[in-house]
Amino acid sequence: MDFLLESLVLITWKQVIMYAIGIILIFLAIKKEYEPTLLLPIGFGAILVNLPLSGVLNQIMPGIGEVHGPIQWLFETGIEAAEIMPLLLFIGIGAMIDFTPLLSRPVFFLFGAAAHFGIFATVTLSVLLGFDLRDATAIAIIGAADGPTTILVAQILRSHYVGPIMIAAYSYMALVPIIQPFTVKLLTTKKERMIRMPPVTDKVIPKSLKIVFPIVVTIVVGLISPAAVSLIGFLMFGNLIRECTVLDSLSETAQTNLTNLITLLLGITVAFTMQAEDFLKLDTIKILLLGLFAFILDTAGGLIFAKILNLFLKKKINPMIGATGISAFPMSARVIQRMALKEDPQNYLLMHAVSANVSGQIASVAASGLVLSLIMRHLG
Repeated sequence: MDFLLESLVLITWKQVIMYAIGIILIFLAIKKEYEPTLLLPIGFGAILVNLPLSGVLNQIMPGIGEVHGPIQWLFETGIEAAEIMPLLLFIGIGAMIDFTPLLSRPVFFLFGAAAHFGIFATVTLSVLLGFDLRDATAIAIIGAADGPTTILVAQILRSHYVGPIMIAAYSYMALVPIIQPFTVKLLTTKKERMIRMPPVTDKVIPKSLKIVFPIVVTIVVGLISPAAVSLIGFLMFGNLIRECTVLDSLSETAQTNLTNLITLLLGITVAFTMQAEDFLKLDTIKILLLGLFAFILDTAGGLIFAKILNLFLKKKINPMIGATGISAFPMSARVIQRMALKEDPQNYLLMHAVSANVSGQIASVAASGLVLSLIMRHLG
């Protein structure tokens, strides 16, 4: 009983706030079903790491010495030391992606490029708000809407704000169904949202092209942006496993068991960075706002690019397609499809949206690698 009372006395008001944040994340995961595989373990982990004398963290035990906590060990080994967990997750993501829609309409690569303008703008704004260049770059990558990429960049740059950056990245990915409709409605008219595009009849893409594609993309992106080799390489390796058709059982494992396991472990491991004393700072609020700015600006960048193209096209593009150029695959494509059907029950944009959304997955890695290369060269 005395030990229990001792633990209660050690609880700080900051830890109580973190308990509340953890419960909110769990609520959003269960009740709202916002990325439950991520938000639920992150929310529960936030509670675990903020319990007084928590056994999930390293601590000194009288008469025993240092005892390693499992969550801290997972973070130091799987994320901090070699960023292996995000990279393993990329194999699963690559195995899930079918690039056929994009290969059928390669012009949609442009939307992936346009929808990452927010990254570069946010770097500048972050520096103006007082963050050093390393931290500003890591914060800006939140706009890529790609959790594993954000984690990897923050770790490579040794950012001082890994925790808030990770939480912002995954939170905004989960809130795509809220953030994107708001941005789209703000920048488009009802008439634009009702633009119909011709039905998609996917071309028959040769198997050889599907196999060559991940290899070529890896080489091209690797030559342009060497810092992105691990990112694009693991993503395309997963896709190669899918498309080669001689490793179907491994492809299925990567898409299901591997992805689910790594996602759960990554979620609860990321919570290590949510310890109250380090997390509850003014800079955390700035990072959350900057991440939201980057996310909105990326969505707006793709959308505005589509509107500019329409000035020169006879057959207009529904500008909402441009918004799917972010990396939140396939959630963004589904959100835009729902918005299109709400405006016009006969307007089916899903395959167009998927094409742009897939291009965003590649673009997010390429853009992050390009920014990394530029910053690392600048820093010497």
